[in-house]
Amino acid sequence: MEDARLMGQTSYIFEVGTGMVVDGELTFLTGDLQPQDGLTIHAQIAESGAPALLLERYRGRLERHAPWHLDREVSHLFRGLVDPREVGELLMAEGHAGSRLVDNGEISRSETSLDLPGQPHAYHLIPAAASKAGAVARHMRARGYAREECIGVGDSREDLEVAEVVGRFFLVSNAAAGDTSAYPNVERTEAAMSEGFYEAVIRALAEVRQTWPEARAGS
Repeated sequence: MEDARLMGQTSYIFEVGTGMVVDGELTFLTGDLQPQDGLTIHAQIAESGAPALLLERYRGRLERHAPWHLDREVSHLFRGLVDPREVGELLMAEGHAGSRLVDNGEISRSETSLDLPGQPHAYHLIPAAASKAGAVARHMRARGYAREECIGVGDSREDLEVAEVVGRFFLVSNAAAGDTSAYPNVERTEAAMSEGFYEAVIRALAEVRQTWPEARAGS
């Protein structure tokens, strides 16, 4: 919300695509799991026992991503270093097929005191029906945007899936998103993090301007 406001936008998605706001109208993109009986989706996920299961099974490797884990609408936010595929198998085996853990990219080592064998990551436990790609596609339909009119920028595997619905996708240089060969519209920025985002936007705008009729005519 704050980022959208700073850019003069009235639409945004939040919490890994579990929710979308368009001109003040909120929609939860979480399938059958919706706020009910005074309980948020976040509270319902907590009641299912899935967050407690992960914290117990991956003790020493996963913890709450304090203080950003507080006051959330949907996702349970963690930090540490785990394999989301392995976690998915655990959730399935323990009766939590309606939830999944998504990797939202690397964070600084200074943000955790866990003794980890690699760079810590942020993770979201969300309803299985939700995704960033699905939310981006939903927003594009709401606004009438064509695929070729849209770009995406990200730093994680979950972000990379947005490449399926936009015309062009940039991974910032620090992204550890795995194999990108299935996405021919993906390219890397030279800069990392926020500077990489800036680079992607400026590069995309500059290259689009070069294709305008006025530019081709030299005016």
